[in-house]
Amino acid sequence: MGSWEDHVYSSDYKPYPRFHGSGPLFLGMELEINTPDRDTQLCQLCEDRLGGLAYLKEDGSITVGFELVTHPMSLAWAQDNFPWTLLDELAARGCHTTDDVGLHIHVSREAFDGRSHVFRWMKFIYRNAAEVQQLARRCDSSWAQFSPDERAGIKDICKGDHNRPRYSAINVQNDDTFELRMFASSIKPQEVQAALAFADASVRYAHQLTLRAIVRNDGWSWDAFLAWAAERPEYDALLRECEVLACAC
Repeated sequence: MGSWEDHVYSSDYKPYPRFHGSGPLFLGMELEINTPDRDTQLCQLCEDRLGGLAYLKEDGSITVGFELVTHPMSLAWAQDNFPWTLLDELAARGCHTTDDVGLHIHVSREAFDGRSHVFRWMKFIYRNAAEVQQLARRCDSSWAQFSPDERAGIKDICKGDHNRPRYSAINVQNDDTFELRMFASSIKPQEVQAALAFADASVRYAHQLTLRAIVRNDGWSWDAFLAWAAERPEYDALLRECEVLACAC
């Protein structure tokens, strides 16, 4: 079975991505998990269940544990093929999450139809910061800030400015992806599924968002977004999670 180091790569490990499902909208998940100890059986369990879909890395925010990093997936592929029962198995073996660990989702830049699409997407997320943070179960995090400066800088970002703070709600420093950093980590399947669904839905919602919808139907609003998502069964996990959430930021 080997040592812990044989299973958990260093934090700078970055293999060539293997894409799963149909693009161009791919999602890559980074799930930070605390473990009871450096138990190689937990690592072996992950490897057996994941079958090459993901790998384990060290992360500075985790005292004892690992970051589970998937290769890029379409939402439909992830819903059907990610081993969701693995999260329950990890919980049963004492794995857990705390306020210090997060769930990050990388969204492929190629999924965006030009600068205006990026602008609408980022503007929608920053305009609905309170609702997004409630969904993310993480309010006012220093690791994923919804700062006025970042909201004001969206136009510059759309023009190619990648030199922005990494610890923003949307990290734009990567060449190939945008990174949604606002989600608290979780090993509850519905919470993780809802985060992936939001990443996918927000991009697609922003793509079809027209000036007419904004002016006449309050298209920037969270309620308009949820109404749109409710008509699409692929976002059921997102809708279910929104229904059960009781916390408010």
